[in-house]
Amino acid sequence: MSNENSPSYGRERLVEVFTQGMLADQPPNLSPSYETLEAAAREALDPAAYAYVAGSAGAGRTADANRAAFSRWRLVPRMLRDVSSRDLSVELFGRTYPAPIALAPVGVQSIFHEDGELASARAAADLGLPFAASSVSSEPLEEIAAATGDAPAWFQLYWSSDRELTASFVERAADAGYEAIVVTVDTPVMGWRERDVEQGYLPFLDGEGVANYFSDPVFRETLAEPPEDNPDAAVMRFLDVFGDDSLTWDDLEWLCERTDLPVVVKGIVHPDDAALALEAGVDGIVVSNHGGRQVDDAVPALEALPRVVELVDGRVPVLFDSGIRRGADVLTALALGAEMVLLGRPYVYGLTIDGEDGVREVCRNVLADLDLTLALTGHTTVADVDRSVLVDAENPSTTSTTD
Repeated sequence: MSNENSPSYGRERLVEVFTQGMLADQPPNLSPSYETLEAAAREALDPAAYAYVAGSAGAGRTADANRAAFSRWRLVPRMLRDVSSRDLSVELFGRTYPAPIALAPVGVQSIFHEDGELASARAAADLGLPFAASSVSSEPLEEIAAATGDAPAWFQLYWSSDRELTASFVERAADAGYEAIVVTVDTPVMGWRERDVEQGYLPFLDGEGVANYFSDPVFRETLAEPPEDNPDAAVMRFLDVFGDDSLTWDDLEWLCERTDLPVVVKGIVHPDDAALALEAGVDGIVVSNHGGRQVDDAVPALEALPRVVELVDGRVPVLFDSGIRRGADVLTALALGAEMVLLGRPYVYGLTIDGEDGVREVCRNVLADLDLTLALTGHTTVADVDRSVLVDAENPSTTSTTD
């Protein structure tokens, strides 16, 4: 990897913000603070829509633990190193990405902004970051792929109880130009999400997030009437086929054999499951607990990351999801062995407030923070980042800080 053409995300963003703020009296549209960003999105959203994106399983203890897990680790800055030329790029699945950040699959984005996934995909494409389109997106996967142009896009697969429908989604993704299948395995059934239950709200019943199903030829063949004529019946059919609680590792092996695209399994938090995923033939693993949305009192994703990384031992890339809010969080996850992270709720809040521009601004802020934190810890490439960057606050004497 070369530093020659790598953008200086941190400097460029700071110069832009301070120049516009001081000389043009134009402060940023969005706060760089995640907490302030979330509060602004909450103010802008319908209460049910906010509950859907912000909510988590049960009392929210897993979601809280995801964030608290970052507090265990302390970054150790190193001094007087030449960090004038920095490179955030990473290589995964045969492609070089400009930074170790992808936009996580988040469904039904039309309830946050009228442009939904198309706006998010365009913002990601503008920055060269991978956009993962959800099975339950508001627009058909083909339209989302078109919005990304030549930029990288992945397709997130929710398994269906109809095997032919699952196969159809995978084939459509390949035909549309997606570069990987990200199969979510932590959702054989939906979790108990108290906020959604309290609101009595499921967006699919409003016809949101079903575009891939309504546009699928296999799905349409199962209907007595097309969705355009009887949308309520089509929604009920969607609820019948969404998910499959009978899945086993044999099904994952079937998927890996079914497609030539890289298959990345998302939702792994136990090293034994990582081993089984490798046996099934996956090309990548995402350590994730679905942002705390599936199981309350579950292990924090960051806590699970090192054990999965140790088990995988470099055989496939390990990615991380669940709890990333800032660039410093990205660096911590990389130091614990992740090769890329998935950013979720922050960009959705940016979408809510300012559409495509909001997504872009959130991503640029995270990239700037990562770039500056990389420099301030004395490193010039993300490949340099390892456990020596960190001190374990719970066991500081056992952590090496030399490199």
